[in-house]
Amino acid sequence: MILLKYKPRIVGVTGNAGKTSTKDAIYEVISLAHSVRRSQGTMNTEFGTPLTIIGCESGWNSFWRWLYNILYGLVIIIFPHHYPEWLVLELGADRPGDIKYLSSWLPLNVAIITALGEVPSHVEFFKDKEHLATEKRHILDALVPSGVAILDGDDKSVRNMRGKSEHNIITYGLSADNYVRGSNDRIIYERSKSDEIPLGISFKVDINGTSIPARMHGVFGKHHIPAALAAVSVAHVLHINLVKALESLQDYSKAPGRLRLIEGEKECIILDDSYNASPLATDKALDSLKTIKARGRKIAILGDNMELGGYTILEHEKIGKKAAKVCDVLVTVGQRAKYIADGARENGMEPDDITSFDTAVEARDYIEPLIKSGDMILVKGSQAVRMERIVLGIMAHPERALNLLVRQDPEWLSRD
Repeated sequence: MILLKYKPRIVGVTGNAGKTSTKDAIYEVISLAHSVRRSQGTMNTEFGTPLTIIGCESGWNSFWRWLYNILYGLVIIIFPHHYPEWLVLELGADRPGDIKYLSSWLPLNVAIITALGEVPSHVEFFKDKEHLATEKRHILDALVPSGVAILDGDDKSVRNMRGKSEHNIITYGLSADNYVRGSNDRIIYERSKSDEIPLGISFKVDINGTSIPARMHGVFGKHHIPAALAAVSVAHVLHINLVKALESLQDYSKAPGRLRLIEGEKECIILDDSYNASPLATDKALDSLKTIKARGRKIAILGDNMELGGYTILEHEKIGKKAAKVCDVLVTVGQRAKYIADGARENGMEPDDITSFDTAVEARDYIEPLIKSGDMILVKGSQAVRMERIVLGIMAHPERALNLLVRQDPEWLSRD
């Protein structure tokens, strides 16, 4: 009823890698020219999406908060309300039918599918990767006749969806055959005393014969570039100035826990990627750890990757193989992550440099006294492992946790 009354235009974002970063980047770009609302936190389900449309937060376990949400929704329907011109909605697929259901009632003006990866997250509840790709592809069914599909052209499964839709399609990515292409990426540094402190990344965006330089501060790794490219693609579709679009992304507020640089105690540097994890995202985080210059050791603290089903052992061992080539010290958290330790040992990492724990708190208590000045510490793991507790324990300014770390609201903090 709210959508029928106010008729906002809608961008839907699904995929496996970078959904949230892509959603946030698109929000920044659209806000240059329009009033816009976006999904918050993990509100990307059949319950969270309606809450975003209403403009409410989750009621969690509170009856009164849910009652308030219902009444507030009725007020918006009955009485005139200043409603956003655009909605940017992140659409998740934990189980078969999730995207198909959301697409059955969401009229999308723009549908975006980010990378799926070789072994996507949430594959545990699907027959195989192709089954999950089919589910994600249902977002294209929600496009209105004049709608545009924007696809990650570097992901083979996503790129192959071009023939599944009659709508206008734009591909983005780092490979040369994409309509919106990123290239010439590098990490930028600032010299401080005898150190080089990483500031962010720079790259070039090529679109429709135009080349535009771009910077993003406070984030690292190639996997942040596709989010910017998707946002530029949306700017192109909406006729928003592309230079201004990229400028808006230079210092926009990146979501906590997505490979953000945080000052650590004892002059260490933390790469906080504690929001969630999949094999693809973990691989890219390790690439970032490998690429960024560090005065001291490179330490990887890696937690479970959840919902991988029959791929669990193999994919964790592959992560360990990669970690053995990247880090000097490896700490794993969780039962599944012990296979990461196995993979690292089997690929030449010294056993004395590998330690495994069942919980994030145990890992935090172990690593804190071992930190040395100049160490660079990657913290990465699935939501269930609560890796942000490690970051909290080793950050230089824990009083800023509410602004810097993921899952700092009272409902999460009250959980074991």
